[in-house]
Order: sequence, then structure tokens, then C-alpha cells
Amino acid sequence: MPRTETQSPKVVIVGAGSLFFGRQAIWQMVHSPHLNHGTLALVDTDAERLSKMASLAELVIADSGQPLALEASTERTDVLTGADFVVLSFADRSAMFRGIDCEISEKHGVRMCSGDTIGPGGIFRAMRELPEILACARDVARMCPDAWVINYVNPTSVMGIGLRRYAPDVRSLALCDGLPMPHVKRRYAMQAGIIRTIEEYTDEVDATFDLRIAGVNHFTWILNASYDGRDVVPAIAEAMRHDALAETGLANVGSKIAYNNAIGTQLYQAFGYLPACIAHTKEYVRFWQGRGRASEDIPAPPIWDPDPRYLMHNAMWEQVDDFVTGEIPIGEFSDMFGPDAATDVIETMVGRLGKPFYLNTCNDGAVTNMADDAFLELLCDIDVKGPRPRPVGAMPRGLRGLQEAVLDTHELTAEAVATCDRVLLRRAMLTDPLVASVGDADAIISELLTAEHEVLPECWYD
Repeated sequence: MPRTETQSPKVVIVGAGSLFFGRQAIWQMVHSPHLNHGTLALVDTDAERLSKMASLAELVIADSGQPLALEASTERTDVLTGADFVVLSFADRSAMFRGIDCEISEKHGVRMCSGDTIGPGGIFRAMRELPEILACARDVARMCPDAWVINYVNPTSVMGIGLRRYAPDVRSLALCDGLPMPHVKRRYAMQAGIIRTIEEYTDEVDATFDLRIAGVNHFTWILNASYDGRDVVPAIAEAMRHDALAETGLANVGSKIAYNNAIGTQLYQAFGYLPACIAHTKEYVRFWQGRGRASEDIPAPPIWDPDPRYLMHNAMWEQVDDFVTGEIPIGEFSDMFGPDAATDVIETMVGRLGKPFYLNTCNDGAVTNMADDAFLELLCDIDVKGPRPRPVGAMPRGLRGLQEAVLDTHELTAEAVATCDRVLLRRAMLTDPLVASVGDADAIISELLTAEHEVLPECWYD
């Protein structure tokens, strides 16, 4: 029986230098009584960053007084033996290459406000990262076959599909922090006027508030929102419309923020359903990406700019350094951080806590008019046996067509990368909802293969 039935799991983090995950994982592993008698193993190919995160973890563990064991290595095979969970959170210079993806794609008429999930940016990020994910999965199958692999690398759906189809010997699911629970329900409860403050959100409110969200990762929609039998979607939509009218100066904000409420309002008017995570959903629709521009009221959001991400990373590493050197007392770490989605899921699985999460997994009938193997983001119950999606109902016409097109792109991308097939790569690019021209697709593929040769497998150049 896997050790995840015990209170001493071994959690391996591949990509421990991920500043959006590593510090929170340390916090959760120390603070959770279901995890802090186990082992935290940190892996990162960057020895300097690994050393900093390992030093931070040592200090936090010592300050907590918990018996959590710590391992660290630049080689994952040094620490995989005995693992119960393997979290994948790595990326090879993602900010830089996303910038290249966006710049070259825009040159050929394909604008991307994010560039790491859909469009040429999503396809090429999968080409850079999925081969290493599948290599990790092979090591897991050989060294710790009972472990759960939790993918945290974008594009989430492509990676999840790749693991399910091309690493079937490992147990896996994919995770995104775009729909954190219970925060997402609380946010929509406030927009609906059900509660005025977070403190008013009780178990009774939660049980009465029926919120159903489904779709491909980053392209999810609110299919039902009702409170005590009353439809509250119009109230949420009105709150969004009001916020859109109040938005000013959006030309100066990042691409993930610009025009979100106005875009969400237009999507609601067009399809009759609200996007659940507008900052990501807008990446998938051609109206504001690719060559599109919806109206004079909503210019195309700016393309993704890597410079702010560099500045953010530098500030985060400075903070880690300050903890390690004592500039910031290590005792303040617990107050400054909190749990992360991946370790929250692990805690629930190990502790049998019964908390639901939005996870990326096979549909298995949750959305009644989509295939069982459609890889969707769904509210799931989960334990050590894996996720079980809760019923959602049917995906509305119009939205279902968009979902299927995105799934085709993601599935073709996963197959192209797993087989290193140029024909399938081109087909994935031509299926992508942001690409409108055969010539553009061919030019983008050619130029990105040249620009990113150093990080792409050699099979693309044979």
C-alpha cells in the first residue's frame, strides 16, 4: 500500500526554484500536521537557486521545531526513491522565451497577451517543457511507481494530456491556481451580493450556493450560479459591468489585467455565460488576440512583456536572500506566506480531509455532452485514489464548439511533441484559434524553431 495512507509522505518538488510555488510549499509542509512528519525533497538544476531554497527550508524547519526531513539535489533521481508525490513546477527561462514567442508571433499578425497556454506561445512552451515532463514520468514509473505526479507547468492541459496518454504507467493530474478553492466561491458570492465580507461566508452559505464551473484550463465558464434556488448570474454580471465602467488608465497595466471586466461583460453578452477567470479566458478567444479587435471600446490588450516578470523575480530572490542572511527574521516567514494549491491538494489526499478542488483531469461524464477523455478543469473530490469530478451538466452550444477547438489544439500539440512530428506540429498551429493564416503559421514555426534551437530537442531539426 502506498505510503500516502500514512501521515509521513515524501513530497518531491522538481523545480524548487519556482518562486511562485517553492516558498509556499515550504510553508505548507511545515505547518500541516498531515505533512510535517514526512520528507520534503527539493530538486532544481540551478545549483545556486537550489542552495538558497534549501537554506530557507532548513531555517524555516528549525524555527518551527517540526520533524520534517529535508533533502535537496540537482538530480531528481537522487531523491525520487520512496516518493509519494512528485510536483512538477519547472521552466527553462520561461520569461525570456515567452517574450520571444510573443515578439515573433506578433510580427506575423498573431498577438498574445500571455503566450504560455494557447497560440504559438503555448505550442512552443509545450515543445520546450513536455519532453522533460515525460522524462520525469519515466523516472517516476521506474523509481516510485505508486507516486502521484502533479503537474504545475503551463500549458496545463497539454502537459496533463501528455502525461495521461504518453506516460500511462504513472498516476497524474494537472493543477492551476486560477480557480483556488474556497476563494473562488467566496469571490463570486460577494459579487452576487450573497455576502458583503469574507467573514460572512459560512458553511451554510457554501452549502446553499451552487456554483458550477467547467472548461479547458484557463478557458473555464460559470455554467450555473444559484443561491437558495435563485439565479445569481445576472447579479455577478452586473457587478462585472459596473467594474468595467469604473476602469480607467488601463493602457498602463499588464496584459493579464487590461480590460478584464469589459471583456468579461462582452463575452457574457455574446454567449450568455460568464467566463470564470477572465485574465486567462481572454487568451483563448480571437476577438482580442490574434488579429482580432472587438470594438473601439476595448482595444487589443498589450502583448505579454517579460520585463515586469524579471523585476518581480529579482525582488522575490532578494527576499529569499534576506531570510537566509537574517536581514528578515525567519520567524516572520510564517506570517508572510501561506499554503499553495499543490500542497493543499496533497494535504487533503493524505489527511482524507474531503476538501474539493478544481483539478485538470479527464471529464468522466461530468460535462454530459463532452467526451469522457476530454481533459477539463472541474471541481473534484480527491483522495489517495485520485480525483473524482463532480457533475456539472451540459456545455452550452457555442461554448462547446470553442472548447472542442481548443482541445483539438492541445491534443495535437501533445501528440506532436511526444512523437516529434513536424506534420502534427503544423496541424496543431493551424487548428489553434488565434492563427488565421497558413502563411503566418509556417513563418512562425520556422522562425521560432530557429530562435529557440538551444532549448528544443534535436529531433525537430533532423
